[in-house]
Amino acid sequence: MMHLSRFCEELILWSSEEFKFITISDVFSTGSSMMPQKKNPDMAELVRGKSGRVVGNLMGLLTIMKCLPLAYNKDLQEDKEGMFDTVKTVQGSLSIMAGMIQDMTFHTDTMKQATERDFSNATELADYLTAKGMPFREAHEVTGTLVRYCIDQRLYLVELPLETYQAHSGLIEQDVYEALSPVTAVKRRNSYGGTGFDSVRTQLNEAAGKLPQRA
Repeated sequence: MMHLSRFCEELILWSSEEFKFITISDVFSTGSSMMPQKKNPDMAELVRGKSGRVVGNLMGLLTIMKCLPLAYNKDLQEDKEGMFDTVKTVQGSLSIMAGMIQDMTFHTDTMKQATERDFSNATELADYLTAKGMPFREAHEVTGTLVRYCIDQRLYLVELPLETYQAHSGLIEQDVYEALSPVTAVKRRNSYGGTGFDSVRTQLNEAAGKLPQRA
């Protein structure tokens, strides 16, 4: 439920006007009673709220057990109500989440634009310089200088002309723009459990193989 709560918080943020990454279907949202233009992500909010109920059940059980010596004590008859309620809550929440995700619309163009309008690729520039032979400490300093310059000029790293890059380091060549691409940055993270495309596919395949066993 803690994981579901965190996931729901992301969905609530992503569905807001400020992000517009996703649209939650009308089946899992409702209109506002006051603002006709507003659509509330009700199911995500309810699942997020239900996590408090389950955490409360956990704390209740821990409180029951905190002074119990070895083996079974009669106090433990109090564990049933919270456990049954938790199982019912988790099952219902998982069912709602599955349907909500299945009916969800993802605005991938908006997501892509968001990855290109920040400095999250600064690490890629430092890694690029390091791969070219520059010590990471120097690469870190050069990258920091370029980021500060971009902020002053209201630019992003991908918008800097090659001449500006080369004025800071002769190691930088035309291929720097490929290195700064968000797709390239994600693709590079292919260690086990990483966010690279191949790594994610591996994790999805592993999960798909485990689902029948869990079922």
